[in-house]
Amino acid sequence: MALRPYWSGNLRMSLVTLPVSIYSALNRSRTIAMHEIYRKTGQRIRHQNVTDDGTEVERDDIIKGYEVEKGEYVLIEPDEIKDLKIPSSRTLDIVQFADAADIDDIYFDSPYFVAPQKSADEDTFAVIRDALRQTKKVGLGQLAIGGRERLCSVKPCGSGLLLHTLRYEDELRESDPYFEDIDATASTEELDLAKELIRRKTADFDAGKFKDHYRQALQELIDSKNENREPTAVEEDRPAAKVINLMDALRKSLQDKEGEKPAAKPKAKTTAKTKSATAKTSTKAPRKKAS
Repeated sequence: MALRPYWSGNLRMSLVTLPVSIYSALNRSRTIAMHEIYRKTGQRIRHQNVTDDGTEVERDDIIKGYEVEKGEYVLIEPDEIKDLKIPSSRTLDIVQFADAADIDDIYFDSPYFVAPQKSADEDTFAVIRDALRQTKKVGLGQLAIGGRERLCSVKPCGSGLLLHTLRYEDELRESDPYFEDIDATASTEELDLAKELIRRKTADFDAGKFKDHYRQALQELIDSKNENREPTAVEEDRPAAKVINLMDALRKSLQDKEGEKPAAKPKAKTTAKTKSATAKTSTKAPRKKAS
């Protein structure tokens, strides 16, 4: 079965243009679908399209409306939205390049695979892909997709390209209200133990090592009810340890199965409340977001 693209159009970088197709990189089939059921009868709940007076209407008779005043709307037909002529409806124009590390994670939204539409364009596609890979840059542009124009980044992904839709700055909240009251400073001894723990547990990222325990437990609950039996508990990989004291917990975390002793205590010790006589270190997040 042929793959169905989410969007098809042109990828343009300066004077170079080639037809591409974009496919969702998310596997929606792994989501457990649940319906709403009326508890008393076991019947499925159906949501109907009704007007304020309770009149049921057909989907084809529904249009869009923007409320300008209470109860007053500017009416817009679906075809009028489809006919909006903006360049990004058909072309993803790469207008800038940046280091991937310069884009803060908070901006990233949904991932998509990008592939050439025609085998005749593979060579041109490979030039763009390999140039981005060798310069370690990502391309930035805008694309009208999913009913709105999205900011996008494009980078190499295997033999293809990976497009991420990005959030605009005004879509994100300022971090100050959440971080401005954080004014703690880690002690040297605690920090050294935490850094050593991080060093020992550092490894290459492999998403396959992590499992969705909630989905597994929900599926087991469904299976047990379908098979008229008690559900089997889905155990975590290892039980969470009870934390009594931060220092004791860090030292215990550093002891492996062979009983390896934790790192020696540093001679000098400073407390979390110790502050420099000439300067104060603040953890307050900057008002300006990373970009």
